[in-house]
Amino acid sequence: MFERITFDQKLLGGRACIRGMRLPVSVVIGHVASGASWEEVLKDFPDLEREDIQQSLEYAAWLAREEILSA
Repeated sequence: MFERITFDQKLLGGRACIRGMRLPVSVVIGHVASGASWEEVLKDFPDLEREDIQQSLEYAAWLAREEILSA
């Protein structure tokens, strides 16, 4: 589902990262949420690709899905 998002217990304790790099998805999302343009994010992280930013946003949206369970 998210082929660019990887989890490796040996890498940052298993946090969601971009393509096995030491770059957590949370850092990418944080930059975008703070108002950085995609171009600024790509400049700050030269190994990052536009598809990585897109998939990071999709992953964050997937995690934030609201699910209400009735009792």
